[in-house]
Amino acid sequence: MDKFDTYGRLLLEYNKVHRLSGAKDLSEVDANVEDSLYPMQFLDTKKLKTAVDIGTGAGFPGLILAMAYPHIRFTLVEPLMKRTAFLHLVKSTLELDNVTIKGDRIENITPFSADLITSRAVAKTDALIDLAKGFIGPQTVLLFYKGEGVHEELQPQWQSEVIRRGKRNYLFIKGLA
Repeated sequence: MDKFDTYGRLLLEYNKVHRLSGAKDLSEVDANVEDSLYPMQFLDTKKLKTAVDIGTGAGFPGLILAMAYPHIRFTLVEPLMKRTAFLHLVKSTLELDNVTIKGDRIENITPFSADLITSRAVAKTDALIDLAKGFIGPQTVLLFYKGEGVHEELQPQWQSEVIRRGKRNYLFIKGLA
């Protein structure tokens, strides 16, 4: 919990100047942390070794997941410099050896097969899959944090499952490779 508390304090401090996220107080940061962690209870995290988070922003969900699961190697992809600078600060402060930060767009990153691909509030599902295609292997699980319109984005050929929690929908897709 100390890591999450430190992260929350850093985010709120840097948010005042750099507008990294919409969180205005610790309770909002905590709600975003909980949102980031909630869907992992539906995965066998012991089998996961590598993960890619597309559009990490201020750290939701990728950085939060990396703090909670130090055995998983996370690559956080974020094109905005002010956010990547913040991610580097948090990585250094919390000594997150399982995190690599790429300050670029996902389509410019050299692909590798990942066990888990996450994204929150970046693009429609088909566009995310297209952006992530180089990272998708036979066992890859895609976990997209979606809003209420998720069902309109689903394709029948995807092996997908949606878990709803309030206004959030967690979309799991497997077997795309």
